[in-house]
Amino acid sequence: MQAILADRDREEAADSLRELERLAETAGAVVVGAITQRRHRATSAFLVGEGKLAEIQLACRQAGADLIIFDNDLSPVQVNNLDLALGIRVIDRTELIHQIFALHAHSSEAQIQVELAQLEYLISRIPVSEKQQRFHGGIGMRGPGESPLQLRNAPMRKRIRELKKKLERIRQHRERTRERRPWPSVCLVGYTNAGKSTLLNALAAADAYVDDRLFSTLDTKTCFVRLVGRSGVLLTDTVGFIRHLPHGLMATFRSTLDVAREANLLLVVADASHNRLFDQLAVVGETLRDIGASVVPQLLALNKCDLLSPAERHRLQAAYPHAVTISAARKEGLAELKEAIAARVRRVPPDGCAEPQPSHHRRVGVPPTFRPEECAMMPKSTQGL
Repeated sequence: MQAILADRDREEAADSLRELERLAETAGAVVVGAITQRRHRATSAFLVGEGKLAEIQLACRQAGADLIIFDNDLSPVQVNNLDLALGIRVIDRTELIHQIFALHAHSSEAQIQVELAQLEYLISRIPVSEKQQRFHGGIGMRGPGESPLQLRNAPMRKRIRELKKKLERIRQHRERTRERRPWPSVCLVGYTNAGKSTLLNALAAADAYVDDRLFSTLDTKTCFVRLVGRSGVLLTDTVGFIRHLPHGLMATFRSTLDVAREANLLLVVADASHNRLFDQLAVVGETLRDIGASVVPQLLALNKCDLLSPAERHRLQAAYPHAVTISAARKEGLAELKEAIAARVRRVPPDGCAEPQPSHHRRVGVPPTFRPEECAMMPKSTQGL
């Protein structure tokens, strides 16, 4: 279900709805239909109008659906009202992404981060009313005391504090380990399902899990990649980005995303065959700014170019002249990509070097070549590439 508000672009909304269907399939749901409604503004009670609400109820009854997923963010009141009115469980895009992260978190760090994000999200979704207060202010009383809600949430808040301490210890350990590494670090970033794990396997002969689904990889994986001569880099794969990525997940995955902020180079992997490539690059640029990694030098790798015609590839190279066109699945263009990485990462330690380089030397002389946020200044004709 999607409510298209007045200030939202129709094509962007349609692409977001298709993306929501893929997210639902990744979570194990079977999509039986989709309903949209264009409105000037959302209603505070149900987001959609009462007529559309009756249409949704009838469509769910006919299709035998037992779950409704909204592409829009829903308030706790809206979720509760929709549950009662429709008699079917209702979730929004944010909760769906939380569930996908929980399914695909395998390492202990990822599981801790997902559990923390879920607990914080759950607490924020519980409404508070005066009826839940144990005491009320009045004559001879100082004011409200602990409510049943606060007493019930106390174990959850205690667990949140424990998880934050664990993540902080992991972050400190990672910083100490990173300082001892003699090789430059390159971090793979990009929109989810752009082919980052496939590229890691192709460059480093790794065994990272690959699946044609959104957010199939959450765990950070680092491999050594030999470039030109004696040079080499540590290549790290991270969680993919997506539009409307929940802020709670971004905050809890801070220790994982630190590798992007501390990298010598960000290798931005993009799906060149996607019809909304321009928008996906804009989302990547916005996410990098949110996590504080927009100042790190960047190199754009346009993946899946084997799915393009020669004319489409030519137009793409003209639109992004500093990018490297590759096909990670067919291992095409990898030699050119290694040369481009080596040209931008100039700090090359000798073979057998085990002493870390000073941290203030890491980004000296590394020129930035691509910024996703610069895509906003490109002509509109390039957006359909």
